[in-house]
Amino acid sequence: MANTAVSAPPVAPSAPFQKVATAVVLAWLVPGAGHFFLKRNIRGAILSGSVVVLFAFGLLMRGAMFEWLWSSTDMLTTLIYCGGYIANNAAGIPYYLATWMGYSQPDVAGHVHDYGTKFLAGAGLLNVLAMVDAYEIAAGEKD
Repeated sequence: MANTAVSAPPVAPSAPFQKVATAVVLAWLVPGAGHFFLKRNIRGAILSGSVVVLFAFGLLMRGAMFEWLWSSTDMLTTLIYCGGYIANNAAGIPYYLATWMGYSQPDVAGHVHDYGTKFLAGAGLLNVLAMVDAYEIAAGEKD
């Protein structure tokens, strides 16, 4: 028996970190901008329109923005408020523009307000998916 060395398959070169980081940061700040940066214009337009329209509907329904609430007494409430706060921040510029312009709705009872709150958080979560998609495209894991 001859000793033969088994060679590993060649590893594809990874994408430059700067390109990946730029795409993800742009995708977070301006919905769809990461895809425009990566020359995926149609996908960027669809994602940008979806996040902005979802966020605008949440504002029009007078949804409440989540605040960072760290309460050691009730873990479920802490999880909901902290997760909602992170989801709101993930919407990027639309969230920051709304808060800088003074948008502040109290959390009131009512179906429309409740749906508005969920739309605002949903816009941020959709933008997180857009950020992951931009990362995968920039890293070369997806076409």
